[in-house]
Amino acid sequence: MEIKKVTDDAFSAYGKVLEGYDFSELLEVMKDTPLPEDEVVYVPGVKAMEEATVSERLKKSAYGGLPIQVGYCNGHNLKLNALEYHRSSEVDIAASDLILLLGRQQDIQEDYTYDTAKVEGFFVPAKTAVELYATTLHYAPCQASEEGFRCVIVLPEGTNHELDFSVVSEGEEKLMTAKNKWLIAHEDAKIGGAFCGLKGENISLEQ
Repeated sequence: MEIKKVTDDAFSAYGKVLEGYDFSELLEVMKDTPLPEDEVVYVPGVKAMEEATVSERLKKSAYGGLPIQVGYCNGHNLKLNALEYHRSSEVDIAASDLILLLGRQQDIQEDYTYDTAKVEGFFVPAKTAVELYATTLHYAPCQASEEGFRCVIVLPEGTNHELDFSVVSEGEEKLMTAKNKWLIAHEDAKIGGAFCGLKGENISLEQ
């Protein structure tokens, strides 16, 4: 797979690079977050990160004053495994070099399947922040080196939290695995309870 840069024109279909923010405080906190050797860990919100000065600015400027959560996704990963989307943009701040595998919600078929051949890969350098639009399919980042990856994840408050209501097993609702989270998995990933609608290769960046 060709890995493009987030500065490439092709990225504009999925999001944009955020300029003019000072993320140094968040990146300092990220240095002490866990980095699993053989898995990926996701924490929706971290108090020290949510209290950072830039988080208040993101709340106002990036989310129009809506309550937000600021957490992280860290680990070692080289596979696509699944794609998810939200009803809102997601801000990702790379604490290390990483790669995002992205698709478009518009390419999901009527039966909620998606052809992984449509996925594009983008390299995000450390200290770079990107907004992923609500229509952008994404999942856990992939590492750009053997050292793994660390990424700050900013979303509207409550996103990815456990469902406290029932969902039906038909239509788009069958994709919902958490609050504000619709997920389509690849059968090879064996994600329990997820709809396996990714068709084609479970993309891997392993050499």
